[in-house]
Amino acid sequence: MACTNSPRYQPIVRLFLRLVLVTITAFSAGALAKGTIIFAGGSWAAIDRGDACIASGRAARIAAKGKIQAIAGFTFSRDRRRWGEFHAHLSHMPRPGSSVILTIGDQPFLLTARGDWAWSRGPLQEQAIIAAARTAGGMRIDGRDTAGRRFADPYALDSAPTAIDAAAARCAGKIG
Repeated sequence: MACTNSPRYQPIVRLFLRLVLVTITAFSAGALAKGTIIFAGGSWAAIDRGDACIASGRAARIAAKGKIQAIAGFTFSRDRRRWGEFHAHLSHMPRPGSSVILTIGDQPFLLTARGDWAWSRGPLQEQAIIAAARTAGGMRIDGRDTAGRRFADPYALDSAPTAIDAAAARCAGKIG
């Protein structure tokens, strides 16, 4: 006879099932608040967040527990104010006034940094970054932290072009 059929264990089983249901509901609500996944492949995904669609990738180096996980991506807003804007959450806080450089293949791009975030510098640079990401196998973001030590956040670009295209098409209204 299974222990779950025993009247003695039924309250424990019911409690466990309630906890599972609450956990599933909480994760579902959190996923909806963050957006709808349009595409996911490799280390990249395209997400519709309502007012904007984002192609986002995780750095190849996984952050240790309690550390910041580096991510990078491209934002396409429905009003087209941001169309392909590159952004990155850096693994380290860069030294104030220091350069943060995105290198795709062998092509460097100087980014604008504030805090532990960095962005592209305008539409022309954004187009060049997307074009480079389509043909390169990887990219890297380099900087110096507040102590002056170099840091690098490497990314694979295996499925980035598909994520970029999916995010752009969704926010342009070309896919539903």
